[in-house]
Amino acid sequence: MKRYGILNSHISKVLADLGHTDYIVIADAGLPIPEGVIKIDLAVRTGMPSFIDVVNAVEEDMVIESVMIASEIEVENPNHANYLKDKFADRKIEKVSHDEFKQLTKQAKAVIRTGEITPYANCILQSGVFF
Repeated sequence: MKRYGILNSHISKVLADLGHTDYIVIADAGLPIPEGVIKIDLAVRTGMPSFIDVVNAVEEDMVIESVMIASEIEVENPNHANYLKDKFADRKIEKVSHDEFKQLTKQAKAVIRTGEITPYANCILQSGVFF
C-alpha cells in the first residue's frame, strides 16, 4: 500500500505517466470533458472535494511548470483566482478565454473532476521535470 502522496490509483498513474509539457486539468463539476480524454471523477456531492483541496494534493505530487486559467476567473471568482496566483506565484500563469480553455482540455492526459460549483474553478497544469 502506498504511504505518501496521492492515494487515488487513477490520479497516481496519470501523474507517473506524464512527460514534460503534458497537461492535466483540475475541473469544477460543470466543465465539459472532451471525448477521448480520461475523466477521473472525484465529485461526491456539491463542494466535495473542493477545487482547492484537489489542487493542493496534486501540486504536492506533481512537478508543475506552468498553469493555465480562464481569464474570466478574475472577475467571476476572485477568491479562487487569488488562491491560484498565490499558490503558483513562482510559476508562469497563462490566462486564456474560457472558450480557448475548453479547447485546450482536448489535449489533456486527464481531467480530474471535483465537486466544486463556483464559476471558472478550473486550471490546466503543465508538467515540468525535476532535473
